[in-house]
Amino acid sequence: MKGSQRGAIPLAYPARLKAEEDGGYVVTFPDFGIGVTQGDNREEALAQAADLLETMVANYMAEGWDLPEPSPARGRPLVRLAPLVAAKAELFKAMQCAGIDKTGLARGLGIVPKDVERLFSIHHKTLLDQLEAALAVLGRRLVVSVEPA
Repeated sequence: MKGSQRGAIPLAYPARLKAEEDGGYVVTFPDFGIGVTQGDNREEALAQAADLLETMVANYMAEGWDLPEPSPARGRPLVRLAPLVAAKAELFKAMQCAGIDKTGLARGLGIVPKDVERLFSIHHKTLLDQLEAALAVLGRRLVVSVEPA
């Protein structure tokens, strides 16, 4: 699904799990083409996959690379980004789509570029109102929803 169609659903990418002969699972993300992790069982492998996915998304944003659109699951388990990380990734994609760099976003927000960097750091606990303000500069709005688990 494209970003505008995805709505409030956090970004979710299909993971490829491969059972190892000696036990455990190896996990990769076909949409990224980089990164591999593993776990002793399926649940541990998927937990490790969530950490890997956040790290890859953070690296893509730090490098200024386009984030890939999630491909269809096709029977593969989906690994979701944490909601705050997904919101930061959507902000990053909106910024790129608008053709604005971090300096331009800082100017639009009336803040210094260093503070804009925090908006994209997965380790910084950005407040939702800060993401809302940044999205508004880009002509977007933040939508939050709750759905059954």
